[in-house]
Amino acid sequence: MYKELLWIFTQLPDDYIVLDTETTGLPDDNGLPDIVTLGITVVRNRTVAESVEFKARPQKHISEEAQRIHGITNEQAVEFESFDAQWHQIADYLKDQLIVIHNASFDWPILLDHVARYGLSIPPIQGVFCSQKAAIPWAQAMNLPCSHRGPSLDVLTKVLGVENLRDKKDGVHGAAIDSRQAAEVAEVMRRSGNMD
Repeated sequence: MYKELLWIFTQLPDDYIVLDTETTGLPDDNGLPDIVTLGITVVRNRTVAESVEFKARPQKHISEEAQRIHGITNEQAVEFESFDAQWHQIADYLKDQLIVIHNASFDWPILLDHVARYGLSIPPIQGVFCSQKAAIPWAQAMNLPCSHRGPSLDVLTKVLGVENLRDKKDGVHGAAIDSRQAAEVAEVMRRSGNMD
């Protein structure tokens, strides 16, 4: 129903990547939070392929709320490699790709902040596509719960009948799991938009 409102998803290229981050918390008076984990899921030929996760040692303290969401403690994070030491691997995944992010207005500025902070550079990319914003017209027409950012990944997962990968992890968020979940949802939305 309302498949015409999913048209934007039918325009996704056959190959793209989905990116997600878990952070030390939310933006506050001290600026943007630090990345604790960064997940990338590769979509090849409209099929969800590999997922990878990079664990980055944050400079900021992980808030208690953030620890409850992703389950990573400050004691664990201090053992992670620095963000800049892993950037060349991350950048290889981003190069020449369309980057799909569910809630790009959160994750993308944080990534750019890290790149600037460490004096790195973003490789050439095709662009950034926010799957959460793109889903708003359809979600509203379907009377789904929708914040100003759009429908949550959990809402879309449930209504589209996509397997909830977080259930296997007791509901804990993870950057690799969430990027894979967003990729599965985007591909179901693409197929739904293409149906006659």
